[in-house]
Formats: sequence, C-alpha cells, structure tokens
Amino acid sequence: MSLYAVVDPKSGEVVREYPTATDEQIEEALASAAAAFRNWSKTSTLADRTALIRRVAALHTERREKLAEIINREMGKPLDQALGEVDFSAAIYEYYADNAEKFLADEPIELLDGDGSAVIKRGPVGVLLGIMPWNYPYYQVARFAGPNLTLGNTIVLKHAPQCPESAEAIQQIFDDAGYPAGAYVNVYATNEQIADAIADPRVQGVSLTGSERAGAAVAEIAGRNLKKVVLELGGSDPFIVLSSDDLDATVEAAMAGRFENTGQACNAAKRFIVSADLYDDFLDKFTKKVVEAADGLAPLSSLGAAQRLAEQIDRAVADGANLVSEGKRDGAYFPPGVLTGVTPDSATYREELFGPVAMVFKVGSEDEAVELANDIPFGLGSYVFTTDEEQAKRVADKIDAGMVFVNVVGADGVELPFGGVKRSGFGRELGRFGIDEFVNKKLIRIG
Repeated sequence: MSLYAVVDPKSGEVVREYPTATDEQIEEALASAAAAFRNWSKTSTLADRTALIRRVAALHTERREKLAEIINREMGKPLDQALGEVDFSAAIYEYYADNAEKFLADEPIELLDGDGSAVIKRGPVGVLLGIMPWNYPYYQVARFAGPNLTLGNTIVLKHAPQCPESAEAIQQIFDDAGYPAGAYVNVYATNEQIADAIADPRVQGVSLTGSERAGAAVAEIAGRNLKKVVLELGGSDPFIVLSSDDLDATVEAAMAGRFENTGQACNAAKRFIVSADLYDDFLDKFTKKVVEAADGLAPLSSLGAAQRLAEQIDRAVADGANLVSEGKRDGAYFPPGVLTGVTPDSATYREELFGPVAMVFKVGSEDEAVELANDIPFGLGSYVFTTDEEQAKRVADKIDAGMVFVNVVGADGVELPFGGVKRSGFGRELGRFGIDEFVNKKLIRIG
C-alpha cells in the first residue's frame, strides 16, 4: 500500500491511494515557494493578503459538508464534530483577515538617549515548512497557514499520511481562493525528504504538531541548520476537582473534556485528580457515564492507534491498575474505560493515552493535587474545577502548563494562544501570538 492512503477506520477498507512525491517534485515545491516569496510576498499588500485569506475562510464555509465527509472517512471523526472543525478553521482565517493590520502595525520605541526615532516593523521571513498530524486535519493547517500567509510567508506543507484527501482539498481551496503558485504547496513527502527540506537553505522555519519523537527529530535537524521551530507535541492534561456545588455538571464537563474527538486531542483532559471528599461520588458517576459512552462511540483513527492504546492499558493493568470497561476492542473501535490505581512505578502513569480511557486519582489536599498534576513530562493544557475563586487563581499559578482553564472545558478560541511547556513543545499558535512566531521584527533607527 502507498505511504499516503485513505483507509476508512470504520471498516479498514483502503478507499484511495495517493502517489508519494518524487525528489524532483519536492525540489519543484521548494523552488516554487521560494519564488513566490521573492515575488508575491514582496509585491502584495497586506490588504491583498487579508482579502485572500478571507476568501479561504469563505470557501471552507461553502464546502463544509464535503470537507467534513472527507475527514469522517479518513480518520473517523463524527460528522457533527467534523463540521465544527471546518467552521472553527474558517473562523481562524477570518480572525487573521480582521486583525492582521492591528497585529502587524509598526511599533515605535521610545528612545532613552539621543535624537531621532526608532520603530519595529514586522515582516515575513521566507519559506516555512509545516508538518501536520491527522487528528484535526483542517484546524491544524489553519492555525499555521492562516497567520503566516497573511504575514507574507510562503508555505510547503506535509500532511499526515492518512490524510491525503483532506490535504488535497485544502490545496484546492488555496488555489481557488486566488493564491499564486508557490504560496501554499502541499507535498506527499517521505520523512527522509522532509529531513532534507528542513536542512534546505530556502526553508526559514518549521512548525510541527505531532509526537515527542517526531518533535525531537525535527528540532535536531533544524538546530543543526539554525532554523526556528514551533513544536506542539501533545500532553496528558490534568483535570483537577477540588470542590463543586453541582457534581453532575462537573462530571459532564469531565466527559466533554475527555471524549471530544474520541479522546484523540492533544489538550484533552486525560488525568482526573479529585479531592478525597468528592472522589467516591465523582468516580461512581464518571465511570457510569464513561461505560455508557460505548454506544455510538466512533472508531479511533486507525487500527494502529487502537493497538498502541491497548498496549498502554494492558501494561498499566499488569502493573496493578484497575480498569473498568465493557465490551472488547473491534478493529479500530476501542471500548471506553476508567483506570484507577495507576502508580508512578508504571510507565503508563507518565504517558499520554490517546483515546477514550481516563485515569482517575484521589488526593488529600490542594498541594497534593498540584504536585500530582505537575508530575509528568508534559505541560500543555490543564483544567481546575473549584468553587473557591482565590483557590482557582492560586492553583492556576502553580500548574506547569501553557494553558489553564478554570471551571470550563471546550473554551478554545481563535483569539487565545495555544501551546505548552516541557515536553509538550514550545512556541504559540492562534491569537496575536500566532502571527508573531515566524516574523522579522526589524528595527529601523533614524538619527
């Protein structure tokens, strides 16, 4: 089977295969992107570029049903969530069309000594390479391409091998929106070809969303070649419950935080850390909801994803953890479950579970909750539920993460920066910060 292929996770059927790029095609893509940067990005105005990205948003909206069907077929995303992803992607493009002028405005600097003036002018840096994952095929591209194309950078993009059809649909949108050849170029590249592309002097920066292993490999090559990288490498986000005046509502929030995209979200709640006085009731209510979720649950993205999750769960149980679940794995379908008794001695304790299984822990104090929340190599998102406003602020300050959400889940927004610390990566996407990563902040000092 080809490296790039649509394999329906519901049936395992190979729907369509796509040819992997030749070395000549990769060279053509890089040359085209470099030429577009020299020409289009230097001659187009910000108004030109915002008009183009606004058209990209409109085309996502016009084609939303077709786009949603594609990723339902590619990676099993339920149609309602797939439509939501397309709409959110359109909103990202629209956001940068609306706000680019403000974000990219000249920034005067007040001089401490001497006459004259100084100003920071923000401009593009050149060709950027994007390496995208399968779990959010449109959204991941939007938060990378939206700000950078508006800024004037050009993009070569490698999508996940299981998402060639959505990659093709995105390329068609940029073409139909009126972007010149080379401004946005999709490539069905191998890892070896991408390694060479990172080292290519025409490429000025790399953005990757993926695994720790992939992030380390990309960062190593980029570092040797003095290229800036933005990495989003996943997480095992804590969901801390310290108090509640409506435990049923808190449990519903926990379900929403864990099971969006069948549990295959980098910033999903994965470790539930519950105060001892609420633990028994929370665990009982939560476990019942999790088991009930088996009816109508979508498959994981692939058979391989289900196999990897099964290995992690089996290891945890072998190490003494308790699993409550009903049903058995059937191909890419994975029965939801709750793990308790996972100890620091088990490797699973510090791993990311990418699927519909939650770990639940009991703690006796606020300090113990924070310590357990931070006792992992990741630091992407986190959730704190408490009725005490001062406690919420105190705990949020102590959590080692790039994002903290208090008494709310699903509150991501186009205006909110997304990113993490520790082994969850570095750099930010979305909002004002998303357009400020691959930018030349040029100082102009006039005497």
